[in-house]
Amino acid sequence: MAVRPLVSAQDPVLSRKTIRVKRVDAGIRRLVKDMIETMHYAQGVGLAANQIGVPLRIAVIQLPEDEEALVLVNPEVVHREGSRELTEGCLSIPGYSGCTLRSEKVHVKAQGLDGKTFRIKAEGDLMTQALEHETDHLDGHLYVERLVSQDQMWKHDEDEAEGELEGDATEAASSSN
Repeated sequence: MAVRPLVSAQDPVLSRKTIRVKRVDAGIRRLVKDMIETMHYAQGVGLAANQIGVPLRIAVIQLPEDEEALVLVNPEVVHREGSRELTEGCLSIPGYSGCTLRSEKVHVKAQGLDGKTFRIKAEGDLMTQALEHETDHLDGHLYVERLVSQDQMWKHDEDEAEGELEGDATEAASSSN
């Protein structure tokens, strides 16, 4: 396992739709382990493969209360419902947060590392936000495209960022997707 460097928002890999995984093999499993380690190192809740420069349709999500990461191979949002305003951030846009418009409910279809298809439904929680955020990455979109308005984005100063990491884990996690 290895921590891989994160790409920044300016990298073109983040603005392109990712490629579907045809077969889960040892290379994909190694990539997923690296993604999980990178996500933990960066103190994020989720990570898409293209955030480390790999244009494959893979994402990992681990909420603060979860013991293991959720691995999503070829995830697709199959249903969205409602809307809500949230504070959001991104590991590829460090030091910034913004007020975004996200769905209240999402249903996602994906495969696990075993190749089996599964569905996950989430409503009104951090998982809902993370599923949408990471599938957006895989579709070539960043959260700044979902800002309520352009003046609804702000830069953190160092003291604020440190306090956020020391504060409530859920708050820190929701601003570090």
